[in-house]
Amino acid sequence: MTELLQKVRVIDPVSEIDELFDVLIADGYIQEVASDISDISSETQIKNCQGLVLGPGLVDLYSHSGEPGFEERETLLSFLQAAAAGGFTRVSILPDTSPVIDNPALVAQLQKRRGGQGGQGGNFSPLSPPSPLSSPLPLLHIWGAITLDVAGKQMTELADLASAGVVGFTDGKPLENLALVRGVLDYLQPLGKPVAFWPSDRQLAANGVMREGTDALRFGLPPIPASAETTAIAALLELVAAIGTPVHIMRVSTARSVELIASAKAAGLPITASATWMHLLLDTKAVKSYNTSLHLDPPLGNPRDVAALRAGVRAGVIDAIAIDHAPYSYEEKVQAFAEAPAGAIGLELALPLLWQYLVETGEFTALELWRALSTSPAECLGQKVSAIAPDQPAELTLFDPQQTWKVERKSLYTLSQNTPWLGQQLKGHVVQTWC
Repeated sequence: MTELLQKVRVIDPVSEIDELFDVLIADGYIQEVASDISDISSETQIKNCQGLVLGPGLVDLYSHSGEPGFEERETLLSFLQAAAAGGFTRVSILPDTSPVIDNPALVAQLQKRRGGQGGQGGNFSPLSPPSPLSSPLPLLHIWGAITLDVAGKQMTELADLASAGVVGFTDGKPLENLALVRGVLDYLQPLGKPVAFWPSDRQLAANGVMREGTDALRFGLPPIPASAETTAIAALLELVAAIGTPVHIMRVSTARSVELIASAKAAGLPITASATWMHLLLDTKAVKSYNTSLHLDPPLGNPRDVAALRAGVRAGVIDAIAIDHAPYSYEEKVQAFAEAPAGAIGLELALPLLWQYLVETGEFTALELWRALSTSPAECLGQKVSAIAPDQPAELTLFDPQQTWKVERKSLYTLSQNTPWLGQQLKGHVVQTWC
């Protein structure tokens, strides 16, 4: 099929372009990008894209799949459909499934399962949205566990997992045994795969559920000091400095963490870092509602943390924005704030909300946001994203910043609804993706 997108706003972090163009797409490739394209065949499907944004497909560094083991939260199909509906063309699932992705057989099983979904959205369960998904499903990447059963004790067969095709290695949980971390960094050097750590001292975090500060005192919730994160980051950076293996730092959430990472990068350490999208939008004041979808781990930061994270993303200290989509059933989340599992959905919500509150307010340029959601996370995975240019693959997302929609069961492809925006009207919606 040949499609002509007329007068679309092209945002391309690869070429540093933010301009209006016509874009001709045929057979999975970009054929032409020009100010005006008129020489087209009669079979070409013409789309008036005034007011719409076209950028590289979004890339998610890490999120949670319910399947295998927790299909009532999310199946692999619903996860991929939600990702496509949110504008993502590549997604990476964490290994904390049941069973844990700590062996090549499960990697092969998930790859086969993804292959069986085909390129298009298929049939939906009665709880899923009524309309079929028009966009193709995204490419699925799989993180392999660093330790068996993500228990933090015994290293997995990393070389075998690498041969099985995992995108990289992480437990997605804090690893506090520094001798084990050092051994992992030594072992992984020749494999050439990304390794991601979530630095958090669980003894300092204790039973906390909210960032330490005046709001935690006011709301009567057990606090987590910023030092639970920063001391663990400092220790990890020392190991990276000593061994030299490149490392990705996940879930950065404090202002001091941004300072530590900036200093390490300035010193030439081979590190990248990411923060999750909700930590860029909300701070501790939001917890006043006691909505359990605001119980996150790491917790939402204080206003100073949020400001530092936003500045860090704009400056490139924080390389990427991750979604960390964490679906939970209604029953799991209907508990006291401190007792509910930590996490919230986000694949279908991140782009509209980030655009609305960061780009439309003028705090971020469109290029800065799109880079942090597409090309930069791909680079953290050791991948590349093509420019929006002739003869390049059409891996693209078309976004309408002005389209309004309501966040409710019938409008979501994910099977879970654990989000503080449930029932609210949002502005901004993905129109189509190409993979």
